[in-house]
Amino acid sequence: MWKNKNIAEKVLARPSEWTGVKEEKKRRRGPYPLLQLCLGALLIFAAVVPENHLYRESSGQQTAQDPVVPVIRSENGEMLESAVVRSKVKTDPLNLNSHSAVLLDGDTGRILYGKNEKKVLPMASTTKIMTCILALENGQTEEWVSASSYAASQPKVRMGVRKGEQYRLKDLLYGLMLESYNDAAVMIAEFIGGTREGFAAMMNEKARELGCKDTWFITPNGLDAQETDEKGEIHTHSTTAKDLARILLYCIQESPKKEEFLKITRTQNHGFYDLENKRQIQCRNHNALLDMMDGALTGKTGFTGGAGYSYVGALEKNGKLFIIALLGCGWPPHKTWKWSDARSLLSYGMENYEKTDLYERCQKTEPLPVKVDGGICWGEQPQDHVLAREDLRSEEKHVYALVKKEEKQKKKVFLPKQLQAPVKEGQKIGRVCYYVEGELLREIPLYSDRQITKMTFWGTLEHIFGLWVHKC
Repeated sequence: MWKNKNIAEKVLARPSEWTGVKEEKKRRRGPYPLLQLCLGALLIFAAVVPENHLYRESSGQQTAQDPVVPVIRSENGEMLESAVVRSKVKTDPLNLNSHSAVLLDGDTGRILYGKNEKKVLPMASTTKIMTCILALENGQTEEWVSASSYAASQPKVRMGVRKGEQYRLKDLLYGLMLESYNDAAVMIAEFIGGTREGFAAMMNEKARELGCKDTWFITPNGLDAQETDEKGEIHTHSTTAKDLARILLYCIQESPKKEEFLKITRTQNHGFYDLENKRQIQCRNHNALLDMMDGALTGKTGFTGGAGYSYVGALEKNGKLFIIALLGCGWPPHKTWKWSDARSLLSYGMENYEKTDLYERCQKTEPLPVKVDGGICWGEQPQDHVLAREDLRSEEKHVYALVKKEEKQKKKVFLPKQLQAPVKEGQKIGRVCYYVEGELLREIPLYSDRQITKMTFWGTLEHIFGLWVHKC
């Protein structure tokens, strides 16, 4: 019970210094006895209270000031050792359990709420959203895929494939996204990328294309991993909440295979056989958000010892599209924390943000004149300027964004003071930018409404000669 017995004994052995004895009060004046009393109490408290009491979980939740995070190092999914790490985490208004979290506007990608959203952390099986979309974009779903010995060696959660077994790519994708099968992920990766390493290169290339600079993929299933590149730099299989949400946004909004992705991830149950009809696999969707909140579109859970629980998902309701990502959202037994965090983030978004058309809200851009120097000085129309105009179809004349009532919206027009001939009709000469709270959300180009021909010496002579011939 006593952390430092010696300190406690010394304090208790000298009560006259802090008990307030009458003789001491007479000899000593001022606040010194009171100070001694306080110091003594603090020393006793430090000696009596165990150190780990300061970090004890309370009411089933980690303390906000100093959470206890279990870290389990794993190799091929097998737990080797465990340790306790204390890390300072700032409090957030929503009191989320996640170490890192983000809420994105699905129309613009703007961050509506963030908690350590740029912190690099392991991502576990949320990795599989990238595995799935790359397989859909680069493979034929009716093709048959063979299991290698490496695929068959993957840890749980797994289908339990045996070397040489064959399954349709389509069915493997259902197993990947509904049950999070690790062996299915490896089969897909080896089939699409040739090797696991080749597929990891494809994953990282796609991440760069999407602007996810803080993401590094090593495994197709999300198992904790580390590698050293050719330059000697050490990489961990990791991402940020911001990057992870961006990847899901691509999967459901921008990818040419977005409909197929949504169909797979929203399916509740799926069964299939191997090529020889010897084995039957039954899959069930474990994304509780689909039943928990009206409008839930898709999502993927994840867990490893190093990553803890993680989740990435999307919800669309009343025309509003939200993307969320959660990393480090507790460790066993706190399996449900990700669902409470998901509900908190999405409810915050629905209650505080309204869908706004910035194109309609801000003053419409009328055609603006831009001076042109060096144009010909003859013709029916003056050749000294062009009009900068938008070239948008009616369905494109919208700039949707999720905006709070108090947030400032602004439009800026950028045009050169002067252009130099020649100028082509339809040439891009400027842009209109829309901002919310100073953040650029959309840029619309402005084009020249007509052609301006450059005046040249020979062109002038030709024009004069033409006039003379016409007179004659």
